[in-house]
Amino acid sequence: MSEFGALSVVPPLLAIVLAILTRKAVLSLFLGIWSGAVIYTGGLGIVQTFEWIVAAVADEFHATIIVFTLLLGSGVAMVWNLGGTYAVRDWAMKRLDTQRKAGLAAWGLGILLFFDDYANTAIVGSAMKDVSDGLRISREKLSYIVDSTAAPVATLGISSWVAFQLSLIVEGYEEAGVAAADRPSTFEVFLAAIPFNMYAILAIVMVVVVVGWGRDYGEMLTAEHRSWTTGKVTRDEAVPMQDVATELGDPPASTPRLVNFFAPVAALVAVTLATALWTGGFSPVAFATDLFTGNAEAAGGALWDAAIGAAYETALMIGSFAMVATGFLLGKLYDVFGVGDATEYTIDGFGIMITAVSILALAWGIGEVISALETGDYVAELTVGAVSPELLPALVFVVAGFIAFSTGTSWGTMGILTPIAIPVAWTMSGGGPEGHTLVAVMVGVIFSGAILGDHSSPISDTSVLSATFTGADLIDHVRTQLYYAVTVGVVVVLLLLVWGYTGITPLVLLPIGAAMLVGLVYVLSEFDADRKGIDPVSVEEPRGSPPEDAPAAGSENGE
Repeated sequence: MSEFGALSVVPPLLAIVLAILTRKAVLSLFLGIWSGAVIYTGGLGIVQTFEWIVAAVADEFHATIIVFTLLLGSGVAMVWNLGGTYAVRDWAMKRLDTQRKAGLAAWGLGILLFFDDYANTAIVGSAMKDVSDGLRISREKLSYIVDSTAAPVATLGISSWVAFQLSLIVEGYEEAGVAAADRPSTFEVFLAAIPFNMYAILAIVMVVVVVGWGRDYGEMLTAEHRSWTTGKVTRDEAVPMQDVATELGDPPASTPRLVNFFAPVAALVAVTLATALWTGGFSPVAFATDLFTGNAEAAGGALWDAAIGAAYETALMIGSFAMVATGFLLGKLYDVFGVGDATEYTIDGFGIMITAVSILALAWGIGEVISALETGDYVAELTVGAVSPELLPALVFVVAGFIAFSTGTSWGTMGILTPIAIPVAWTMSGGGPEGHTLVAVMVGVIFSGAILGDHSSPISDTSVLSATFTGADLIDHVRTQLYYAVTVGVVVVLLLLVWGYTGITPLVLLPIGAAMLVGLVYVLSEFDADRKGIDPVSVEEPRGSPPEDAPAAGSENGE
């Protein structure tokens, strides 16, 4: 257990509380890191503070994500200056003429782009932002949709998450002392765990309920009511993570063309996927040979191995570079701008991501603090292992959520809890078939709780990126999404308690959970709307025409 005890929890909680109360993410994160340095050194700690920040940025994975984020900003700038943003907005507005259609389109895109949560937020947020603005969907609502179809989707299928999750299962069994010959295949355990990843599943369902029904509650109801009645897609004092129109000015393109949006985005997706498979060791020649000779099993196995072994962060970086390069080519092809101007736009694009990169660096700096103070180990060892098998799944889910909320990392939470919870589950169950069942449950609830905490935390990188690519204020995104995340989390706790005491299959419990969400959304939206004196449904269908006295939408302030 951490030698710093309860003090190890202070830095991340201080950063989170300050961020939510003050809405100043950068200052709050820095003060959180500094407080950790004071605890760690027993002195002023300012040198240690910056050593942790530098270490976070110098990490190879983090540095790659920073380059990806900056290049994606350049790609967004290219699309903007080519007039592609206006073109796709005009095209989509003719087809997505209601808030419901636009929200469900964003949800569908999020499901479709299952292979990586970072790519998911980047593509869906960038593609839907101007469309949702035109329909008076608040930036808070769009960022919620994007965030809730990123990590939850990625953790359920073939994605950048799977290899990491499989390695954790192996590590957990090894910590429990179970020989490889005495346990199911790792992938079999992963599949058995999916129904117990209830938060991920029900979070995706929750988006459909909220968007399809048009009902909101909590701060999201306030945000949606503001956006619809005033045209202000962000509140007046908000600081959007990016504001392309303000920072880049009017695009030089005189003729908006759809190709100027879809070609760069297609380059991003295609090159990212191709590079991911290449980094995973995929051989197109061997794959084609296996298919030609009728060895479909070998071909499928090779594709699977490449998908789970890929370096997705490198793939995203190369894909975003391809997006920028495509912008250079299109600018020249349609005589919109030359190489000199394109280079300037590339640098301008870096600028619109500076806030996001700054917050990411500080959020990762908090991660360095947490690692040094062993915060996760302290919380996990203090809570897990002291309850009955019936209560264990619900407790582990809550603990995982708290650790992820406090640390801002779902992967880190999984890495901390899995080697602790699996041995506990194996010992409690007495091993054998029941032991393997409880192990799969532990895997599912750890993944589930980690995503819950990650969704609720302002120091989470996925929260930062979701707000960035939708142009939302980070703290507004977290504060509005928190109501929905907690609602789903409460339902999951109840379902896990029912499973613990009755053993009812989650395939039965999950539809019950979905029905509970429908009921809760109705009750909470009615109660909150009555309390605020507004309609629980932000606007009745059809949603294509705003109130007669409302200003035009399409910018942060409705002007």
